[in-house]
Amino acid sequence: MAVAHIRMISIIGLALINVFALTACDKEPKAKKSGQSIVSVNGSEITMLQLNDEIRRSSIRADQYEAASEKLLESLIARQLVVDEAIRNKLDRTPDVMQARERANAQVIAQAYLQGIISKIAKPTKAEIEDYYQKNPELFAQRKQFDLTTVRVATKNVSEELKKIIDAAKSVDEVVSWLDKNKIQYFRSLATRSSADLPLQLVSMLREKSKDTIFIINEQEKSVLISVNAIKDNSVSETAAAPQIERFLINQKYKEETDAEIARLRASAKIEYLNAKEAPEPNIEKSGDQLPIISLETLDSNDNPSAAVSEGAIERGISGLK
Repeated sequence: MAVAHIRMISIIGLALINVFALTACDKEPKAKKSGQSIVSVNGSEITMLQLNDEIRRSSIRADQYEAASEKLLESLIARQLVVDEAIRNKLDRTPDVMQARERANAQVIAQAYLQGIISKIAKPTKAEIEDYYQKNPELFAQRKQFDLTTVRVATKNVSEELKKIIDAAKSVDEVVSWLDKNKIQYFRSLATRSSADLPLQLVSMLREKSKDTIFIINEQEKSVLISVNAIKDNSVSETAAAPQIERFLINQKYKEETDAEIARLRASAKIEYLNAKEAPEPNIEKSGDQLPIISLETLDSNDNPSAAVSEGAIERGISGLK
């Protein structure tokens, strides 16, 4: 019950936080709204349609419906009171609020259009799921689990001297001892990741190199030293993997369809970049010693260790130093 109560408080809080982005979009708050009116707040109506929408968005269980309805109705009343007061103080006409309203309106309309694309996407067939499973054994049938030791340090402290220490070290303990001796701050932890969580090139290196190999992952102001403690079998059957594969293939199809639609719209549109400087070419170093990497968050977070790495997280480089 305590968890449910906390969730209700969170829902009410979110309703108040979104006051300008949602309710303030009504230019005429006292206009007649569609749906059966259930409450009038200073002449502004709150309808059953609005309440049902709040319930739907909150994913309320059937056994919580009555209590949740009362709390959500009170949150709608509170939101309307805040909106009325904000409008009375002309806050609905400030540049920041007007910009937020315009952005929210554009997002809602764009999402409605893209929703039409989603509705036309067919679910992956059993054959497609089987094909993906067979073509990606490292993610499923031959999945491995890596028990890692990670040491986080500031990138500015990854000096040439430290790299030499790492290159000569036989274990992470030797590197940590050097960091202690030189009074360099670090954070040491253990992480468990599967081959489904890591870029395939990194998985290959972790399999081929000895357990004493120490890698450096550089990402902006932070760097992570990683070492493999153990490698274990962590295979997943086709039946168990099917729901995950289905979601992935649906998302892949959705991305392909939306990318194609946006490309079509761009081709038929007249787009002019006004008062904008030409974007510079990205400065990307090309090195045979560099590999795609996962982000620091993927290595350090244990919230969802089985989640697949996104393309956006694989951006910079990793160096195998031994």
